[in-house]
This record gives sequence, C-alpha cells and structure tokens, in this order.
Amino acid sequence: MKYAVIKLLGKQYRVSEGEKLVVDRLSQDELTKNQLVTDQVLLVRTETETKVGAPLVAGATVTLKFVDDQRGEKIDIRQYKAKSRFRRHIGHRQEQTVLEVAQIAA
Repeated sequence: MKYAVIKLLGKQYRVSEGEKLVVDRLSQDELTKNQLVTDQVLLVRTETETKVGAPLVAGATVTLKFVDDQRGEKIDIRQYKAKSRFRRHIGHRQEQTVLEVAQIAA
C-alpha cells in the first residue's frame, strides 16, 4: 500500500491515494484550478521501499483535489463559577475543507 506523510497548514497528515482528507478551511487563493500540489512531503512508503526526508523527501509531491467546504461538529463551551451565579454557554463550529488525494509522486 502506497502512502505518504505530508505537512499542510502546520499539521502532519498520513495520506494514501483515493483517500479523503478533512483539513482547516483553505482559501481560494491557496487552491489552483480546484487542486493543491504540495511538496512538503516528509515520508513516502511504496510496496518495496520507504523514503524518509531530512526534513523533506526530494522531488516528491502530493496532488490534492478540492471536494467541498463544510463546517465541523458543534462544540459546546460552558463556564460556571460557584456561588456567583455566573454561567456562560458558547458554541463553535470549525470551518473545514474536504480534499481528495489524487496522486502521490515520489
């Protein structure tokens, strides 16, 4: 099974071809023709060999195809202070982008 470890938006992801990946929202400036080609590849694993970068694998790229923009699950934030009648309830939904791994080139 072929997979790679990439660095995207300050986080590391293990990806394989055909897999969908949910990341923090990407702007349209970062996407070119509804795809993103990253050369921030830290590791590439194929059936026969493993290439580990120091810190990046030379010449390796991963092509990601834009699928959808969405919002994540709602997170409830509750604060409470005893004996002072203080209660606060806040909700948050993270903006996300769904990407599909089109190709891993090593």
